[in-house]
Amino acid sequence: MAEQSNSPAPSTETLVDIYRRMLRIERNDDTIRKAMRQGKLIMPYYSARGQEVIPSAISSLLTNDDMICTIYRGIHDMVAKGMPLRPLWAEIAGRVDGTCKGKGGPMHLTHPETGVMVTTGIVGSSMPIANGLGWAAQLDGSKRVSIAYFGDGASNIGAFHESLNLASLWKLPVIFVCQNNGFAEHTRYENGTSVDFISKRAIGYGMPGFTVDGNDPWAMYAAAYEAIRRARDGEGPTLLECKTFRFLGHVLGDDDKYMTKEEKAAAIAADPLPIFRARLIAEGHATEDQLTKMQADIQAEVDDAMEFGLASAYPSLDEIRRDVFATEIPA
Repeated sequence: MAEQSNSPAPSTETLVDIYRRMLRIERNDDTIRKAMRQGKLIMPYYSARGQEVIPSAISSLLTNDDMICTIYRGIHDMVAKGMPLRPLWAEIAGRVDGTCKGKGGPMHLTHPETGVMVTTGIVGSSMPIANGLGWAAQLDGSKRVSIAYFGDGASNIGAFHESLNLASLWKLPVIFVCQNNGFAEHTRYENGTSVDFISKRAIGYGMPGFTVDGNDPWAMYAAAYEAIRRARDGEGPTLLECKTFRFLGHVLGDDDKYMTKEEKAAAIAADPLPIFRARLIAEGHATEDQLTKMQADIQAEVDDAMEFGLASAYPSLDEIRRDVFATEIPA
């Protein structure tokens, strides 16, 4: 594991922005789960509750030109990046006003306008796609960076090793972000991964690797700042292993028996959202009234998006057949 350089501390404005992104993730997640319990949404859903800090700190350093590739468990990555919630809700509800016209659903969302390029259901595939986007940025001489989000289980997939090798060889402006929540689907980390820190694998590919407290906004900001700086300056990729914990099972309805009651209770007790809120207030970055109003405004945004999504029409049969083949061949 490489040592991090001295990165500037986040400003008050940045800290409040990170909190806003985290709160937007949490409110959206809570509302989705309620809608599912009420039968308003029928779909598979992968809650990222507990992992809000990671994409929020990273996205505070990105622009709409910067691109992310994420996975089917990555709805928090999309929300943190600034993806509008109306088309997000329409998509997860399978409606025509969704980001993919209702044909992608909760596992396949995209919004290029905000840099949300790919959501993939194939484990590990975010990384080679991010490499392609990084190669494009290198070819056109832009300062764009690409973020590849993935879980700890994907670090054991061939695409991980191939992508890190190529990104390092070509010095691509890609940041590989492993959200290590301790479980590869239903398998505990220690039962499926041969190294104690995934960041150690960066050594074999000649790139910096950091293990970061993924629930600490300050630590995440510092690590992301340096990784993004290196990528923009043409110094190549970085591997960030961000340690966190997911509060719910791999998929909604999973009984999560592979977690112990004690570790789950400890993780929920250390929920980074209320801890961060309390610190923002204690250190004078925001007042309680400001953050309470922020929460109300975000909840209103989420409620509006839900109403919009559920009121949208389902795609027609003609729409379902569109975008499948360049030239449709009659059966």
